[in-house]
Amino acid sequence: IFGVLRRVNLSYGPAIMFGCYAATWFHVHFQAGLLLLAVITIAATVLAGAYVERLCFAPHRDGSAIAAMVASFAIWMQLEELAILAMPKHLYPFPALYEGGPLALGPFSLRVEALLMLLVTVAACVALHRLLYRSRFGLAVRAVIEQPVAAQLAGIDLPGVFVRIFAVASLLGAVAGYLIVSSSEQVTPMLGMWSTLKGMLAMMLGGLGSLPGAVLGGLALGLIEAHSQWFFGPQVRDLTAYLLLFILLALRPSGLW
Repeated sequence: IFGVLRRVNLSYGPAIMFGCYAATWFHVHFQAGLLLLAVITIAATVLAGAYVERLCFAPHRDGSAIAAMVASFAIWMQLEELAILAMPKHLYPFPALYEGGPLALGPFSLRVEALLMLLVTVAACVALHRLLYRSRFGLAVRAVIEQPVAAQLAGIDLPGVFVRIFAVASLLGAVAGYLIVSSSEQVTPMLGMWSTLKGMLAMMLGGLGSLPGAVLGGLALGLIEAHSQWFFGPQVRDLTAYLLLFILLALRPSGLW
């Protein structure tokens, strides 16, 4: 979204939270299965993403980036309040991605759900790479990123590209959100703020607008947080990540890649 529109979407995390809450509502009231919950999460997140695009970014495509960002923050509050009104408890259970125990590999143990998350992540990255570099839509996206005026003069439908980019980004966010809540087996309204901050931190670590940078930034953030928690405890895990961000912004504001 940032690479194509040059706009920061603060409602990205809350849209994911909205999709997860929609799936949780169906689970609580109808005991829906995991596959159906995944479909509901994706559908609700994409719908929320379309709502954000129509209200925040479509009116400001040629206007102020600050206005679009502030509008997305207002929608953040809307989505969060809507979820809280629909399900007022602070914490709700979510069915587990995997019910069994961890795999034993000698002295080490590996969570099966973590392995599943890794496999889905790799598959999503491969699919996104093929979409961007092996399709006419991907060619249009890269043309818009490089030179939007020339792309429009060449006949590319810029509003159509923007809408579809929001849909693709929302779908990826929905898959990530579903994997996170089914792995942790719980949903909370804080998911919106958490995913927004973590996503922006990973993006800024890797470099704004760089897709490989975002992937590497996310992996780097995960490794840093895991090791800081191992050595210093969970209380300083987030503090370490934000301290790293402060140092990075001071020394290399364009990101590592």
